[in-house]
Amino acid sequence: MARLPVIVGFGGINSAGRSSSHQAYRRIIFDMLPSSVQQEVLLDLATLTNTAEHRNGIWYTDSGEQLDKESLIDSFSESILAKTLIRRIHPSLFNVDNVTLHKSSVLSPGTNDESIVFTIKTRSLPDKIPENWRVSALSNSLSEVSVEGNLETLIKDSKELSVKAAGQLPTGFDPSTMYQSRNHPRGLQMTVYGASDAINSSGIPWENIKERVSPDKVAVFAANSIGQMDDLGFGGMLKSALQGKRTTSKHLPLGYAQMPADFVNAYVLGSAGAVGTSIGACATYFFNLEKAISGIKSGEIRVAMVGGSDAPITPEIIEGFRTMGALAEDTALLALDALTDQAEPDHTRSCRPFANNCGFTIGESSQWTLLMDDELALELGANIHGAIPAVYSFADGHKKSISAPGVGNYLTMGKAMSYLKNIIGEEGLHNRTFIQAHGTSTPQNRITESHVLSQVAKSFGAKNIPVTAVKAFLGHSQGTAGGDQLHISLGVWEHGILPGIITTRKLAEDVHTEGLSFQLKHQHYGKEYFDGALLNSKGFGGNNGTAVLLAPHKVLQMLRKKHSKEVFNRYIDLNHATKAKSDAYNKQAILGESKPIYHFGKNVLSGEELTISQDSIHLPGYSINVDLNIPNDLSEYL
Repeated sequence: MARLPVIVGFGGINSAGRSSSHQAYRRIIFDMLPSSVQQEVLLDLATLTNTAEHRNGIWYTDSGEQLDKESLIDSFSESILAKTLIRRIHPSLFNVDNVTLHKSSVLSPGTNDESIVFTIKTRSLPDKIPENWRVSALSNSLSEVSVEGNLETLIKDSKELSVKAAGQLPTGFDPSTMYQSRNHPRGLQMTVYGASDAINSSGIPWENIKERVSPDKVAVFAANSIGQMDDLGFGGMLKSALQGKRTTSKHLPLGYAQMPADFVNAYVLGSAGAVGTSIGACATYFFNLEKAISGIKSGEIRVAMVGGSDAPITPEIIEGFRTMGALAEDTALLALDALTDQAEPDHTRSCRPFANNCGFTIGESSQWTLLMDDELALELGANIHGAIPAVYSFADGHKKSISAPGVGNYLTMGKAMSYLKNIIGEEGLHNRTFIQAHGTSTPQNRITESHVLSQVAKSFGAKNIPVTAVKAFLGHSQGTAGGDQLHISLGVWEHGILPGIITTRKLAEDVHTEGLSFQLKHQHYGKEYFDGALLNSKGFGGNNGTAVLLAPHKVLQMLRKKHSKEVFNRYIDLNHATKAKSDAYNKQAILGESKPIYHFGKNVLSGEELTISQDSIHLPGYSINVDLNIPNDLSEYL
């Protein structure tokens, strides 16, 4: 019998805030929420950003002022909201106006007071040449730069970035302070926070899950698309020698792109189950989701954690994308709006999917989805936020440029739309489905993706499927972008509001619109209006993924049909306690009283502690053994 992969928990952190309990979604549609919910969002962000601390019913600001919650919100609401979503990169990450070009490792001859000459060969010169530089052209593409001065001056050579906006985590939020981070790269700090948020908000203690599932039926599929490139990961490994510093033993291992999965296994869940890392640029999250869906539907996996954690807001990565012409630079944004009387654009509108635009805006995010097969979810009384019955991924075929789009996305979207139609019918596809677009805000994407969506929608007879794109608010978090799309989409069934692409005031003339209805403002449809959604991703290199998402009310309707009335009534009774635990965690998180799960050196097992026979393997801590009675699926060949 087929198993349905249902979403029983989700969490994480992005530029809109905490994902669990739909808090990040609520920040995006903040202006359309009732005042009581707005208050909850603001208080949650106040603790996240360390604007205020809650102790014994009183809120304390960082200056020590004591306020009740109403006074806190009245005084700080605007400043709290300004610390979220896409905005100018805050100096807590790095100073975009003064990025160091190099730090000389040549410490002789001379002291800081004596003049030295440092010579480098370079293919990239800054727009403004410092006065103490002497540049000699060696060829059309290579220059020699001689810098003369004292050591302090040489170390301070810097440049101003032309890209100044990003979807940075809420300003003031620092995951390294929430657990013993031990010099973990930022992306892994975010992993510990995000995965813990997903588990804690599910309302089901992980120990309860371990009692019902054998170790080999648990899986973690997670990755990021670039690796940990800050100074505590690969970035430090590559730069240390150039800076005259020592490469540490952590730079290389903690830089790997599979580390989000490894950290969840080792320090959050203690899982010895299936593990895997699929990397596919922007489609990375959906590729890992596909592995989980396939395993659950086949019965090989009963519970899976799918996630990603990308922290790409570094000067080096920004410069890498900028030189490709992929990012929105300040000068281009000013030109788009014909602004000549100001030095900088409105950075909050730097990402404009399907408008006249000039490039994407980079973002950082850690997102985690907890999935179970439907039988286990009912047995545990889990919260059911929706289901993902299918994910499709296809490549682009032959191409000239490795980064150019191709044909694969037509296949993924076509398959996904056909699959969804089989479940909710043609009328449901036409009228009760929305599309969460990749929507990067590049001129190329607005043409190619809109053509994919339009052509496939028309082929299925659709007239006006709503299209939205959350990168307008969050930026492009690279491999974790699919997690942002998924978790923001779940909020539509909580409040009935489909977020609009409000940074786009008018569609570009080259956007294909037939069969579609691009949502340029937030729109209230109702909590059970949509039966499903299609989440789309188009990644560098020809990595395309489209996920099918079913609404929670549709999933419950399907489960009532599959399972007996007795089983379902028992589930309803059990779910009351689960919801109460989820609500309790949300209240704790808002008050800053929740802590990430981080088990370092706890319950470490060795082979001597296992009980092994030819029929099973027992792992301490698990109630159910690993079954070694494996059917011979090749019997017909023998």
